[in-house]
Amino acid sequence: MSEGFRRLTPEEALEIIKKQQRGKLKIFLGYAPGVGKTYAMLNEGNRRLKRGQDVVIGYVETHGRKETEAQIGNLEIIPRKKIEYHGMILEEMDTDAIIARKPEVVLIDELAHTNAPGSKHKKRYEDVEEILSHGINVITTLNIQHLESLNDVIQQITGVAVRETIPDSIVDNADEIVAVDLTPDALLNRLKRGDIYPVSKVDECLSNFFRKGNLNALRELMLRLTAEEVDIELEEYMKEHGITDTWETNEKIMVCITPNPLSKKLIRRGARRARRFKCDWVVVYVNCTHFLAPKLTEKDKEVLESHFMLAKQLGAEVYTLTGKSVSDELLKFAKQMHITQIIIGHSQRSRLQTFFRGSTVIKLIKKAKNIEIHVIPYK
Repeated sequence: MSEGFRRLTPEEALEIIKKQQRGKLKIFLGYAPGVGKTYAMLNEGNRRLKRGQDVVIGYVETHGRKETEAQIGNLEIIPRKKIEYHGMILEEMDTDAIIARKPEVVLIDELAHTNAPGSKHKKRYEDVEEILSHGINVITTLNIQHLESLNDVIQQITGVAVRETIPDSIVDNADEIVAVDLTPDALLNRLKRGDIYPVSKVDECLSNFFRKGNLNALRELMLRLTAEEVDIELEEYMKEHGITDTWETNEKIMVCITPNPLSKKLIRRGARRARRFKCDWVVVYVNCTHFLAPKLTEKDKEVLESHFMLAKQLGAEVYTLTGKSVSDELLKFAKQMHITQIIIGHSQRSRLQTFFRGSTVIKLIKKAKNIEIHVIPYK
């Protein structure tokens, strides 16, 4: 047996088989409506069709853009499923029909879409996951603002709270991501010509989402994400081929949360830093037993549970600690887990609590050795 050979475990072999049987996911990623994601998806579909591949359209939304509509060409379109809801007939992608048709490739627009009530799945990305599990390749479109971990950043940049989000894991597990890039100036020219929305809506768009500063920031986020994906793919390639990985990092991030609803901002910040450093991260809550500590209400418990769900969705391990001193428990846990970075929000203690018990943030800064402390404002 060669020195570098290692026999696969049954679990590893099964995982490889599952990946081989699963369809491939390709995402055309953009930073704003109108950059050309749907156009690029349809264009690729036609190229594959000409090469002899079996390609169909599962769902496409042209928004009445003539250039985009022209790209449909000879592609077969799977009829949409009609769903009755409150006396209205709504149309959604027919997932079962796509699976029954079993094409080689299906084109599915707007990955972050929320399906109408009564649909098979709540979200379109769940439809896509089912289609992939049947060995069908999917090509889809997505804008950067729909990534869950960027939700608070997008709202800060644009002033718009994006309601339709998808888990980062969908993008992380994609087989290929293509950045559909267009300079903000070129995009604004398209908008002003009425190529994206009707001319009557242009002024409203220019004063809101399509401000040039917004577009520049969103574009940078998109380009950073695609660059990170390239790094990840290269690392995976090196590991698969037994190449010595000199990029391995020992960073480990701990996010400290409370029942404060704004702790979600800390969790998303932790997810972004973990992605940047390509490292493990944990989310920790301390159930404080000090007699001055406020007791958890039912509402607090619900908020904490939603924090835990978000953290797990974004890839974190979640821990609940118990002790009289929040700072002591956090530091003890940080040492056990070899934490290198701590993310915590500004102190929310009352003056009376701070007088008798001090500030958790200040105690962490004083006592933590060789650990970076990132104190994040809640607002």
